This record gives sequence, C-alpha cells and structure tokens, in this order.
Amino acid sequence: MISSNALRTFARRAASSTTARRFASSGAGAGAAGAESQSAQQTAAYITAGALVVSMACVSQAGKKSAQTLSLPHHLDQDATATLGFGQSKKVEEAVKKTEDKFAAYWPRNIMILFGPPGAGKGTHGPKIEDQLTIPQLSTGDMLRAAVAAKTEVGLKAAAVMKAGGLVSDDIVVGIIRDRIKEADCRFGFILDGFPRTLVQARALDKMLAEEGACVTKVIELQVPDEVLEERICGRWIHKKSGRSYHVKFAPPKSMKLGADGKPVPESMKDDETGESLMQRPDDTATALVKRLKGYHGETVPILDHYRPNGIVREVNANQGMGGVWKEVEASLGR
Repeated sequence: MISSNALRTFARRAASSTTARRFASSGAGAGAAGAESQSAQQTAAYITAGALVVSMACVSQAGKKSAQTLSLPHHLDQDATATLGFGQSKKVEEAVKKTEDKFAAYWPRNIMILFGPPGAGKGTHGPKIEDQLTIPQLSTGDMLRAAVAAKTEVGLKAAAVMKAGGLVSDDIVVGIIRDRIKEADCRFGFILDGFPRTLVQARALDKMLAEEGACVTKVIELQVPDEVLEERICGRWIHKKSGRSYHVKFAPPKSMKLGADGKPVPESMKDDETGESLMQRPDDTATALVKRLKGYHGETVPILDHYRPNGIVREVNANQGMGGVWKEVEASLGR
C-alpha cells in the first residue's frame, strides 16, 4: 500500500522541482500579474495528480519496493530540494491536501482484521503491519478504556454496564469502534485486533462499516499448530504499558537471569526499553490455553469462512522464524 506520507512527500518534492518551476514561470512570462499565481496553482495540481498516478502504479509493486523508497524520475528529482515562494508553496499545500481528501473519500480504506490463536504472534507482527501501512492498530480493550475515560455517550453506557458487573454488549463495542474510526488517523484505514471474536460480531461490524460506506478489505490469520502454542504461551512475559512481548526461550529480555531450577527469576524480568517490570498474564497457563483454544476454534475460526468468499482472507504460516513469518505477512498486505 502507498502510505499518505509517501504520497505527500512525493507531491511536495515534485512540485518544488525544476519541471514544476518551469511550468510556473511560463505563466509569469505572459506578463499578467495573476498568471504566475494561476500557473503555480495549476502546476501544483498537475504534479500532485501525477504523484497520485505514479503512486497507484506502484501499488502492484508494493511487495517488491516500499512506498517510502519511491524515487522520482531524474528530471523531477534533480532539483527536488528547491523551494517555491510562500504563495506558491501554499498553493502546493492546498493541492496536496485536496488530493489526499479525495484519496480518503474515494479510495477504499484499508480495513484489516488480524486473527490468530493465543501465542501466534499478533503482538509481534501487528505493530510491524501498523508501521508498514501507516494505519493504527486498534485494540477493543484500549478503545473501551479510552471511551470510558473520555465519558463519551457510548463510553458512559459501557461504564454503567461494567459497574453493575455485566458484560459489555456487542452493540456498545461496535459503537465504540464507530466513534474511534472517525478520528483523523483512521481516515486511510485501521487494523482491528481482538474484534470480532464471533460470527455475530463480524456481521454487526459489517453492518456498521456499510453504514459508513466501507467494508473489511483484508483478513490475515497467523496459523500455528496447537501443540506448539503451549511452549510459546507458558514462556511469555509482557510489558503491560506498551504491550511489548518477551519469551524466556525465543525472545528473552536482556535482564533475564535463571534460578537453580533453570526457570527465570521473576525479579530479573525487566522491559528492555524502560527497565520496568514484566508480568505474566493469569491465563498464560497450559490449563487456560486448552479452554482458550477451544473458544478460538469454535467461535473465531468461522469468521474466516464468513469473509473467505470475498477473496480477502490470507493465511500465514506463523510456525517458523520471525523473519519468515514477516515475509509472508508482508506479501499478504498487497491488494
């Protein structure tokens, strides 16, 4: 996918190039006071449109070359660092903004759902996808807490239910998602993590998105055999604030020390970046895993069959090294 940042950079550089200024100066040569401004505006529009066309052409090559390394043709790039006058720069900014608004309005939003059983690697690869596509990864838990803290209408409903000891309904969760995806960082798309968990929730999500003029465009499932997951889950430690995940065997924190029994000393488990203590989730046990996997296969997997006829489901072999997993994930991101 071509990110909005890449498109903005491309358009801005192109509009400040020798070719752009050549177009702009052609209006000035006519001698009319307003011609130069008009020419600059037209130039900005032409170059911005050109940037969009080239960007679209590069979509099919997204797996081969990152959008952020997109290079300009030599005649545009040779003087791309040159700057326009203040008035012309403003016209360029306006043209870029107008193009971005059209892109957000008419190009399908990249709405992705990331699936996988506990321990499949969603916490590892989700942030990578987020960086690659420049769209946010949305956790239902985080959204729920934020809505409650902000005291939004739907947040107040959720707070009342939780205070009474009840479970937050699907309608409330979908309402929280609806509010969240209206924020600016979701205009080009978003990644859902932790929702939907059931077929009923998937259908409710589809209905809400359809009302917003959108739909799910990609579903990625990280596949790992059940017998492999126990070792992954039971050795997992997390940094609660950031969600960073560690593993005593596969990705231990730098601070980890082993006791006489060969197991990590809990006090030595610290986050690499902050030095704060790590924790193990109460349900990261062999006993709890059996129940969680039963729920995953019984309720979540049918969602894949729901979306499969749309041709948007991609399956990734997550039972391999992280480099191999990411290679498959990256290949699945293209439209």
